[in-house]
Amino acid sequence: MDAEFGIAFQTDKPPGAYGPLAAAAEAHGFDVVSVFADLLYQPPLPALLEIARATSRVRLGAACLNPYTLHPYEIAGQVAALDAACSGRAYLGLARGAWLGAIGITQSRPLRRLREAAAVARALLAGDETGFTGQEFRLAPGTRLRAAPSSRVPPLLLGAWGPRGTALAGQIADELKVGGTASPAVIAQARQRVTAASLAAGRVPGGVRVVAGAVTVVAEDGATARRRARSEVAMYLAVVGALDTTAGLPDGLVSAVAELVATGNDAAAGALIPDEVLDRFAFSGTPGHVAAQARAVIQAGAGRIDFGTPHGLTDADGVRLLGSRVLPLLRE
Repeated sequence: MDAEFGIAFQTDKPPGAYGPLAAAAEAHGFDVVSVFADLLYQPPLPALLEIARATSRVRLGAACLNPYTLHPYEIAGQVAALDAACSGRAYLGLARGAWLGAIGITQSRPLRRLREAAAVARALLAGDETGFTGQEFRLAPGTRLRAAPSSRVPPLLLGAWGPRGTALAGQIADELKVGGTASPAVIAQARQRVTAASLAAGRVPGGVRVVAGAVTVVAEDGATARRRARSEVAMYLAVVGALDTTAGLPDGLVSAVAELVATGNDAAAGALIPDEVLDRFAFSGTPGHVAAQARAVIQAGAGRIDFGTPHGLTDADGVRLLGSRVLPLLRE
Protein backbone atom coordinates (compact mmCIF):
# COMPACT_ATOMS: atom_id res chain seq x y z
CA MET A 1 0.00 0.00 0.00
CA ASP A 2 1.21 3.55 -0.71
CA ALA A 3 2.43 5.59 2.24
CA GLU A 4 0.05 8.13 3.72
CA PHE A 5 0.73 11.23 5.76
CA GLY A 6 -1.22 12.52 8.71
CA ILE A 7 -1.05 15.37 11.15
CA ALA A 8 -2.09 15.18 14.80
CA PHE A 9 -3.10 18.09 17.04
CA GLN A 10 -3.01 18.44 20.80
CA THR A 11 -6.22 19.72 22.41
CA ASP A 12 -4.58 22.80 23.91
CA LYS A 13 -6.02 25.40 21.55
CA PRO A 14 -8.99 27.76 21.86
CA PRO A 15 -12.24 27.06 20.02
CA GLY A 16 -11.99 28.19 16.43
CA ALA A 17 -8.28 27.37 16.06
CA TYR A 18 -8.61 23.78 14.86
CA GLY A 19 -10.66 24.38 11.72
CA PRO A 20 -8.20 26.66 9.92
CA LEU A 21 -5.24 24.43 10.80
CA ALA A 22 -7.03 21.31 9.56
CA ALA A 23 -8.24 23.06 6.41
CA ALA A 24 -4.66 24.11 5.66
CA ALA A 25 -3.46 20.54 6.24
CA GLU A 26 -6.11 19.19 3.86
CA ALA A 27 -5.21 21.79 1.22
CA HIS A 28 -1.56 20.71 1.45
CA GLY A 29 -2.52 17.11 0.74
CA PHE A 30 -2.47 15.40 4.13
CA ASP A 31 -4.53 12.21 4.23
CA VAL A 32 -5.53 12.06 7.92
CA VAL A 33 -6.09 14.60 10.70
CA SER A 34 -6.04 13.24 14.24
CA VAL A 35 -6.58 14.79 17.64
CA PHE A 36 -4.86 13.52 20.77
CA ALA A 37 -6.82 12.41 23.83
CA ASP A 38 -4.03 12.86 26.39
CA LEU A 39 -4.88 12.90 30.08
CA LEU A 40 -6.23 16.20 31.46
CA TYR A 41 -6.17 18.04 28.13
CA GLN A 42 -9.50 19.04 26.56
CA PRO A 43 -11.52 16.08 25.24
CA PRO A 44 -10.98 15.52 21.52
CA LEU A 45 -14.56 15.45 20.23
CA PRO A 46 -15.24 19.23 20.16
CA ALA A 47 -12.02 19.80 18.18
CA LEU A 48 -12.85 16.95 15.82
CA LEU A 49 -16.34 18.30 15.15
CA GLU A 50 -14.83 21.67 14.34
CA ILE A 51 -12.36 19.97 12.00
CA ALA A 52 -15.19 18.01 10.37
CA ARG A 53 -16.94 21.25 9.43
CA ALA A 54 -13.72 22.72 7.98
CA THR A 55 -12.68 19.75 5.82
CA SER A 56 -14.20 17.50 3.16
CA ARG A 57 -11.65 14.80 2.33
CA VAL A 58 -9.28 13.86 5.17
CA ARG A 59 -10.05 10.98 7.54
CA LEU A 60 -10.60 12.03 11.16
CA GLY A 61 -10.33 10.51 14.60
CA ALA A 62 -9.05 10.61 18.15
CA ALA A 63 -5.66 9.01 18.72
CA CYS A 64 -6.67 7.49 20.95
CA LEU A 65 -9.75 7.02 23.14
CA ASN A 66 -9.25 5.10 26.37
CA PRO A 67 -11.48 2.26 27.63
CA TYR A 68 -10.34 2.87 31.22
CA THR A 69 -11.79 6.39 31.29
CA LEU A 70 -14.64 5.89 28.79
CA HIS A 71 -17.10 3.00 28.57
CA PRO A 72 -17.25 1.50 25.06
CA TYR A 73 -20.84 2.72 24.66
CA GLU A 74 -19.55 6.28 25.13
CA ILE A 75 -16.69 5.62 22.73
CA ALA A 76 -19.12 4.27 20.14
CA GLY A 77 -21.43 7.24 20.59
CA GLN A 78 -18.63 9.76 20.12
CA VAL A 79 -17.32 8.00 17.03
CA ALA A 80 -20.84 7.73 15.59
CA ALA A 81 -21.39 11.46 16.15
CA LEU A 82 -18.10 12.30 14.44
CA ASP A 83 -18.78 9.94 11.54
CA ALA A 84 -22.14 11.58 10.94
CA ALA A 85 -20.60 15.06 11.12
CA CYS A 86 -17.87 14.25 8.59
CA SER A 87 -20.02 12.13 6.23
CA GLY A 88 -18.29 8.82 6.86
CA ARG A 89 -14.64 9.86 7.28
CA ALA A 90 -14.14 8.87 10.95
CA TYR A 91 -11.92 6.17 12.38
CA LEU A 92 -12.11 4.52 15.81
CA GLY A 93 -8.88 4.91 17.80
CA LEU A 94 -8.28 2.91 20.99
CA ALA A 95 -5.30 2.65 23.35
CA ARG A 96 -4.68 1.82 26.99
CA GLY A 97 -3.32 5.33 27.62
CA ALA A 98 -0.74 6.64 30.05
CA TRP A 99 -0.42 8.69 33.24
CA LEU A 100 -3.70 7.28 34.61
CA GLY A 101 -2.17 6.64 38.03
CA ALA A 102 -2.42 10.39 38.60
CA ILE A 103 -6.22 10.06 38.72
CA GLY A 104 -6.28 6.80 40.63
CA ILE A 105 -6.97 4.41 37.75
CA THR A 106 -5.18 1.06 37.69
CA GLN A 107 -4.76 -0.44 34.22
CA SER A 108 -5.40 -4.11 34.88
CA ARG A 109 -5.75 -6.62 32.03
CA PRO A 110 -5.10 -4.02 29.30
CA LEU A 111 -5.16 -6.40 26.32
CA ARG A 112 -8.41 -8.01 27.38
CA ARG A 113 -9.93 -4.60 28.03
CA LEU A 114 -8.87 -3.30 24.63
CA ARG A 115 -10.13 -6.41 22.83
CA GLU A 116 -13.51 -6.31 24.56
CA ALA A 117 -13.87 -2.53 24.21
CA ALA A 118 -13.25 -2.85 20.47
CA ALA A 119 -15.82 -5.64 20.22
CA VAL A 120 -18.48 -3.70 22.13
CA ALA A 121 -17.88 -0.42 20.28
CA ARG A 122 -17.95 -2.16 16.91
CA ALA A 123 -21.15 -4.01 17.77
CA LEU A 124 -22.86 -0.77 18.71
CA LEU A 125 -21.57 1.00 15.61
CA ALA A 126 -22.76 -1.88 13.43
CA GLY A 127 -26.23 -1.91 14.98
CA ASP A 128 -25.64 -5.49 16.18
CA GLU A 129 -28.19 -6.19 18.94
CA THR A 130 -27.19 -9.78 19.73
CA GLY A 131 -25.42 -8.71 22.93
CA PHE A 132 -21.93 -9.30 24.28
CA THR A 133 -20.72 -11.08 27.39
CA GLY A 134 -17.11 -10.46 28.35
CA GLN A 135 -15.08 -10.25 31.52
CA GLU A 136 -14.65 -6.48 31.31
CA PHE A 137 -17.79 -5.32 29.48
CA ARG A 138 -21.28 -6.59 28.73
CA LEU A 139 -24.15 -5.65 26.44
CA ALA A 140 -27.59 -7.09 27.07
CA PRO A 141 -29.31 -8.47 23.97
CA GLY A 142 -31.29 -5.72 22.27
CA THR A 143 -28.92 -2.96 23.39
CA ARG A 144 -28.28 -0.37 20.69
CA LEU A 145 -27.31 3.25 20.18
CA ARG A 146 -30.48 5.36 20.34
CA ALA A 147 -29.28 7.50 17.46
CA ALA A 148 -28.94 5.07 14.56
CA PRO A 149 -25.31 4.72 13.42
CA SER A 150 -24.29 5.00 9.78
CA SER A 151 -24.17 1.97 7.51
CA ARG A 152 -20.38 1.67 7.86
CA VAL A 153 -18.29 0.59 10.85
CA PRO A 154 -15.34 2.99 11.08
CA PRO A 155 -11.93 1.34 10.78
CA LEU A 156 -10.13 0.50 14.02
CA LEU A 157 -6.76 2.03 14.88
CA LEU A 158 -5.11 0.41 17.91
CA GLY A 159 -2.29 2.18 19.73
CA ALA A 160 0.37 -0.17 21.12
CA TRP A 161 4.11 -0.71 21.54
CA GLY A 162 4.77 -4.12 23.06
CA PRO A 163 4.69 -7.56 21.44
CA ARG A 164 1.28 -8.52 22.83
CA GLY A 165 -0.32 -5.20 21.93
CA THR A 166 1.03 -5.27 18.39
CA ALA A 167 -0.13 -8.88 18.07
CA LEU A 168 -3.64 -7.84 19.14
CA ALA A 169 -3.60 -5.17 16.44
CA GLY A 170 -2.61 -7.81 13.91
CA GLN A 171 -5.59 -9.90 14.98
CA ILE A 172 -8.37 -7.29 15.15
CA ALA A 173 -7.32 -3.84 13.90
CA ASP A 174 -7.08 -2.06 10.58
CA GLU A 175 -4.14 0.05 11.74
CA LEU A 176 -1.50 -0.18 14.45
CA LYS A 177 -0.18 3.14 15.71
CA VAL A 178 3.15 3.21 17.49
CA GLY A 179 2.95 6.63 19.11
CA GLY A 180 6.03 8.48 20.25
CA THR A 181 8.57 6.99 17.86
CA ALA A 182 10.52 8.18 14.84
CA SER A 183 12.74 5.09 14.89
CA PRO A 184 13.02 2.89 11.79
CA ALA A 185 14.11 -0.01 14.03
CA VAL A 186 10.96 0.24 16.18
CA ILE A 187 8.74 0.35 13.11
CA ALA A 188 10.51 -2.61 11.46
CA GLN A 189 9.99 -4.60 14.67
CA ALA A 190 6.31 -3.60 14.84
CA ARG A 191 5.80 -4.45 11.15
CA GLN A 192 7.26 -7.92 11.69
CA ARG A 193 5.11 -8.57 14.77
CA VAL A 194 1.86 -7.35 13.30
CA THR A 195 2.40 -9.29 10.09
CA ALA A 196 3.04 -12.53 11.97
CA ALA A 197 -0.08 -12.03 14.10
CA SER A 198 -2.21 -11.22 11.05
CA LEU A 199 -1.08 -14.36 9.25
CA ALA A 200 -1.68 -16.50 12.34
CA ALA A 201 -5.21 -15.08 12.56
CA GLY A 202 -5.89 -15.92 8.91
CA ARG A 203 -6.10 -12.32 7.81
CA VAL A 204 -4.93 -10.84 4.52
CA PRO A 205 -1.12 -10.40 4.54
CA GLY A 206 -0.18 -6.74 4.79
CA GLY A 207 -3.72 -5.71 5.58
CA VAL A 208 -2.86 -3.88 8.81
CA ARG A 209 -1.22 -0.50 8.24
CA VAL A 210 1.57 0.45 10.69
CA VAL A 211 1.45 4.12 11.66
CA ALA A 212 4.43 5.93 13.20
CA GLY A 213 3.64 9.07 15.17
CA ALA A 214 5.93 11.40 17.09
CA VAL A 215 6.50 14.93 18.28
CA THR A 216 7.38 17.04 15.25
CA VAL A 217 9.07 20.44 15.07
CA VAL A 218 10.15 21.70 11.65
CA ALA A 219 11.70 25.12 10.97
CA GLU A 220 14.15 26.71 8.57
CA ASP A 221 16.39 27.17 11.61
CA GLY A 222 17.04 23.51 12.38
CA ALA A 223 18.85 24.12 15.66
CA THR A 224 15.94 26.11 17.07
CA ALA A 225 13.50 23.42 15.93
CA ARG A 226 15.50 20.69 17.65
CA ARG A 227 15.79 22.70 20.86
CA ARG A 228 11.99 23.07 20.93
CA ALA A 229 11.54 19.37 20.15
CA ARG A 230 13.72 18.33 23.09
CA SER A 231 11.46 20.00 25.63
CA GLU A 232 8.30 18.79 23.86
CA VAL A 233 9.43 15.16 23.66
CA ALA A 234 10.56 14.92 27.27
CA MET A 235 7.11 14.07 28.71
CA TYR A 236 6.67 11.28 26.16
CA LEU A 237 10.21 9.91 26.54
CA ALA A 238 9.47 9.43 30.23
CA VAL A 239 6.68 7.02 29.18
CA VAL A 240 7.87 5.29 25.99
CA GLY A 241 11.64 5.36 26.48
CA ALA A 242 11.63 2.08 28.35
CA LEU A 243 9.36 0.49 25.70
CA ASP A 244 11.94 0.83 22.92
CA THR A 245 13.85 -2.45 23.09
CA THR A 246 15.65 -2.04 19.76
CA ALA A 247 18.61 -0.13 21.19
CA GLY A 248 19.79 0.84 24.64
CA LEU A 249 19.39 4.36 25.97
CA PRO A 250 22.13 6.03 28.02
CA ASP A 251 22.10 4.72 31.58
CA GLY A 252 19.82 6.73 33.83
CA LEU A 253 18.45 8.95 31.03
CA VAL A 254 14.80 7.92 31.26
CA SER A 255 14.67 8.19 35.04
CA ALA A 256 16.44 11.57 35.02
CA VAL A 257 14.05 12.91 32.36
CA ALA A 258 11.04 11.52 34.22
CA GLU A 259 12.09 13.19 37.49
CA LEU A 260 12.44 16.60 35.84
CA VAL A 261 9.16 16.23 33.93
CA ALA A 262 7.40 15.37 37.20
CA THR A 263 8.51 18.73 38.61
CA GLY A 264 7.33 20.61 35.50
CA ASN A 265 10.84 21.31 34.22
CA ASP A 266 10.45 20.02 30.67
CA ALA A 267 13.15 22.31 29.25
CA ALA A 268 15.78 20.95 31.64
CA ALA A 269 14.60 17.42 30.92
CA GLY A 270 14.89 18.01 27.20
CA ALA A 271 18.40 19.39 27.55
CA LEU A 272 19.51 15.95 28.75
CA ILE A 273 18.44 14.24 25.50
CA PRO A 274 21.34 13.59 23.08
CA ASP A 275 20.92 14.11 19.32
CA GLU A 276 20.82 10.40 18.48
CA VAL A 277 18.11 9.81 21.09
CA LEU A 278 16.10 12.81 19.91
CA ASP A 279 16.05 11.39 16.38
CA ARG A 280 14.56 8.13 17.69
CA PHE A 281 11.64 9.84 19.43
CA ALA A 282 10.90 12.99 17.38
CA PHE A 283 10.88 14.34 13.83
CA SER A 284 12.76 17.62 14.18
CA GLY A 285 14.99 20.06 12.34
CA THR A 286 14.95 21.55 8.87
CA PRO A 287 12.40 20.38 6.29
CA GLY A 288 15.10 18.30 4.63
CA HIS A 289 16.09 16.58 7.86
CA VAL A 290 12.48 15.84 8.83
CA ALA A 291 11.77 14.43 5.36
CA ALA A 292 14.85 12.19 5.56
CA GLN A 293 13.74 10.88 8.96
CA ALA A 294 10.22 10.18 7.68
CA ARG A 295 11.52 8.47 4.55
CA ALA A 296 13.64 6.09 6.63
CA VAL A 297 10.62 5.20 8.78
CA ILE A 298 8.51 4.50 5.68
CA GLN A 299 11.26 2.32 4.22
CA ALA A 300 11.26 0.37 7.50
CA GLY A 301 7.59 -0.56 7.03
CA ALA A 302 5.38 2.36 8.08
CA GLY A 303 2.26 2.82 5.98
CA ARG A 304 1.67 6.27 7.43
CA ILE A 305 3.57 8.97 9.29
CA ASP A 306 1.54 11.05 11.73
CA PHE A 307 3.41 14.30 12.37
CA GLY A 308 2.55 15.24 15.95
CA THR A 309 2.29 18.45 17.89
CA PRO A 310 3.63 21.16 17.97
CA HIS A 311 4.66 20.82 14.27
CA GLY A 312 6.71 24.01 14.17
CA LEU A 313 7.72 27.11 16.10
CA THR A 314 4.05 28.08 15.72
CA ASP A 315 1.13 25.85 14.79
CA ALA A 316 0.49 27.62 11.49
CA ASP A 317 4.17 27.67 10.47
CA GLY A 318 4.50 23.99 11.27
CA VAL A 319 1.52 23.00 9.11
CA ARG A 320 2.75 25.25 6.31
CA LEU A 321 6.31 23.89 6.30
CA LEU A 322 5.21 20.27 6.61
CA GLY A 323 2.76 20.71 3.76
CA SER A 324 4.81 22.87 1.42
CA ARG A 325 8.37 21.67 2.11
CA VAL A 326 8.31 18.21 3.70
CA LEU A 327 5.46 16.42 1.86
CA PRO A 328 6.81 17.31 -1.62
CA LEU A 329 10.16 15.73 -0.71
CA LEU A 330 8.40 12.59 0.49
CA ARG A 331 6.25 12.32 -2.63
CA GLU A 332 9.04 12.78 -5.16
